[in-house]
Amino acid sequence: MLDSVQELLEKIRLGEDNSLALKQVFFRGDKVSDPSRADLADEIAAIANSGDGVLVLGVEDKTRQVIGIPVEKLDAVESYVREICNDTIKPPVVINIFRINLPDETGKLIPVLKVDIPRSLFVHQSQGGYFYRQGSSKRLMQPDFLARLFQQRSQTRIIRFDEQFVSNAEIGCLSEELWSKFKTDLSPEKPEVFLSKLKLISKDDENILRPTVAGLLVASDSHLEYLPNAFIQAVYYRGTERNANYQIDAKDITGPLDQQIREACNFVRRNMKVFAIKRPGREETAQYSINAIFEAIVNAVAHRDYSIYGSKIRLHMFSDRIELFSPGMIPNTMTIESLSLRQSTRNELITSLLARCPVNIDNFSAKRQFMMDKRGEGVPIILSSSEELSGVKP
Repeated sequence: MLDSVQELLEKIRLGEDNSLALKQVFFRGDKVSDPSRADLADEIAAIANSGDGVLVLGVEDKTRQVIGIPVEKLDAVESYVREICNDTIKPPVVINIFRINLPDETGKLIPVLKVDIPRSLFVHQSQGGYFYRQGSSKRLMQPDFLARLFQQRSQTRIIRFDEQFVSNAEIGCLSEELWSKFKTDLSPEKPEVFLSKLKLISKDDENILRPTVAGLLVASDSHLEYLPNAFIQAVYYRGTERNANYQIDAKDITGPLDQQIREACNFVRRNMKVFAIKRPGREETAQYSINAIFEAIVNAVAHRDYSIYGSKIRLHMFSDRIELFSPGMIPNTMTIESLSLRQSTRNELITSLLARCPVNIDNFSAKRQFMMDKRGEGVPIILSSSEELSGVKP
């Protein structure tokens, strides 16, 4: 965004607009006194809620004069901005900060901070509320505008959330070792063409190819950098209560989604009880149907709402039960009672990709070759397999 000095100077000369904000910085001693923490948070959140934008610190917004920032105070200003983005704005805003020299009125080069604010996947709230950028000023979102923006960011009518590009990620984040498993004899040879057809990458507003949400989730080992809660928190408690003092085993299961599914199944299998009877040969009966566990974990990973910031899938085991929490509401056309009878897909692209991922779980008894079949059989299998094993319907 405005990568060359000449391009940035020309933009500053024209003044603030939807994609440019200018702020002069004042100090009281070694600390920033203005812009205030609340004002700067509102400004950054407004840009992130509106689209790509640049904030230049060290330029007066009315006169557009380059005032600069003392070199010895650049660290303090940068820390001030990062603290605001991480602590004052919810969820935190991802930014890139650059130290550059711009000429003042006399032509002397003086330092300023250029803050790139990429288009966000989320809707951000600052101390003043929810703001968006309109021309050279920020505006408080009205309820109908806010509701529409939440809907667009979480489940766009035209582009689903899992198909959206991630503006601060590079296609180099995707691993050929991971995405090559989706290739067939009929797949295009050129990687960019293949990845585009599979919607693992997409062009951003500046026509640059970026990974999509689904692309990062299935073909990257570093997706937590962009989707920090897209993992499974697995915990095994001794007893029947959620109490850290009785925690026996715990693991944050990360990596591509198919890997998360496999490791979560193995976590359950490792910790569940197995009963043995001699009659006269040894017969073993597992505490849970691994078939049902597999279907439940696949369901949670495939259908969770990845647009909800700060929530993760939680797999909690107790001595008498397993509880699996998946972020997001049930689709509004379904009820608890109809789950076993109807099918609804929140993430169409993710489910299509999982339907092409081989199961590859050792000693797994399900008659399934791939992670998903997309026939809506998951919940019925969970219920019937569990009841067949224990005599109790979950």
